[in-house]
Amino acid sequence: MDFLSRREFLNRAAILSAAAAAGGTATAAPPPSKPDGDKLRVAVVGVRSRGMSHVSGFAGKNGCEITTVCDCDEAVVGPAMKGVEKAQGSAPRFVKDFRKLLDDKTIDIVSIATPNHWHALMAVWAMQGGKDVYVEKPASHNVREGAVLVAAARKYNRICQVGTQSRSNPGMRDAIAAVRGGKIGTVNLAVGVCYRDRPSIGQAGGPQEPPPTMDYDLWCGPAPLKPPHRKTKNGTVHYDWHWTWDYGNGDLGNQGVHEMDKARWGLGLDRLPDAVVSAGGRWGYEDDGETANTQLSVFEFGKARVVFDVRGLKTPAYKGVGVGNIFAGTDGMVVCPNYNGGILYDKAGQEVARFGWDEKAKMFVGSDQHHFDNFVKAVRGRKAEDLNCDAAEGHLSAALCHLANVSYRLGREAPLDEATTVFAGEPEAADLLALEKVYLRNNGVDSSTAVGRVGPKLLLDPKAERFRPGQPQTAAADALLTREYRKGYELPKL
Repeated sequence: MDFLSRREFLNRAAILSAAAAAGGTATAAPPPSKPDGDKLRVAVVGVRSRGMSHVSGFAGKNGCEITTVCDCDEAVVGPAMKGVEKAQGSAPRFVKDFRKLLDDKTIDIVSIATPNHWHALMAVWAMQGGKDVYVEKPASHNVREGAVLVAAARKYNRICQVGTQSRSNPGMRDAIAAVRGGKIGTVNLAVGVCYRDRPSIGQAGGPQEPPPTMDYDLWCGPAPLKPPHRKTKNGTVHYDWHWTWDYGNGDLGNQGVHEMDKARWGLGLDRLPDAVVSAGGRWGYEDDGETANTQLSVFEFGKARVVFDVRGLKTPAYKGVGVGNIFAGTDGMVVCPNYNGGILYDKAGQEVARFGWDEKAKMFVGSDQHHFDNFVKAVRGRKAEDLNCDAAEGHLSAALCHLANVSYRLGREAPLDEATTVFAGEPEAADLLALEKVYLRNNGVDSSTAVGRVGPKLLLDPKAERFRPGQPQTAAADALLTREYRKGYELPKL
């Protein structure tokens, strides 16, 4: 584990130097450390789904006290209010508008579990207000705001942890240590898969009314103020935004960012790629969703490559993995089929070791609590290097998802069969592409005729975090590195 910690520290140092060069140098004096006996007062923002994990992670633990529950829809806060009261013995206050928390000096930590389009902006505002931040994945909705998130953490001397919780599970840390410690030889390939059965969200038939209990203007925040074009009954307005570009990033930036983060972590990649290409489509149904439900992407990092496959219809696992990662080395393979650990195989395919495995329970074990514990430790000690997923790490992992989506969105309309040429020379991608055609056929889709998008291969300047000039679509690709922000919700310039 010491080897892993040292390598992580060195990788972070390179990232932090780049952030400082971009204008993210610290200007605020760091606050004093807080001993274990001092209370840390927490506000949890967004509590319908992932926010309940935040409630569990902080309430009555590690000397933390949740003093505030915040959500722009008052109808969803009941379970959080009751959960906090049960854990702490007294109910927190409820605040509907997050902005009222920014100048509240009684709050030490803001924990964010809102939709993606709010993550970075809310975190930056909170850090400007002197708060430390735990923010759910993905760290950003686009590449540029992820960079601003990192700059804010440095400028205001704040602790900012991103919620890719696998980073703190002991079994996963041991599995990654094996990958990076030479246990399977030289490793230059990570294959990440995200196979989740995502049913159609249906067709609403036009603009819908948001729930009357929701401040929908505030919910939209930096995104365009447009009425929902998805069904709003049964709470789907609170989840199906994942499949709309204004708010979400598809499953690549939803579930997939966890696996993307582990792929990058395992290969020790501390920058953006040299090139990216992506192809796929939304197949198997017609609905109000915009993002791909089937998407294959390749990222080039010199000799290293990340291949990532998303499937949203029923599909078998790939080499035993439905949601997870496969690290291929010269002397073996490490397969991580979950959040909690992995299996090491030798060159002959024989199992050598399991990480995070509970033999009595016959399962891999882990807990989100490790990640919250790690965050609180860093907050108390005022050491960003103690974080298992600092803002810089979260930014880079989210950025890979955004870059693949840029290629996809700029792609030409074509059947998946035509993606063969863009993945030429990538045997793992070619293998997955062939399997995708079978998967589509098994779900009633003819890949030779069903139209999706085949993206261009885009070259990047990793240091500048921009696309290289001179490509036919450079200007259009660069435009998708950011977005227009609504008046009153502008992204600060740091």
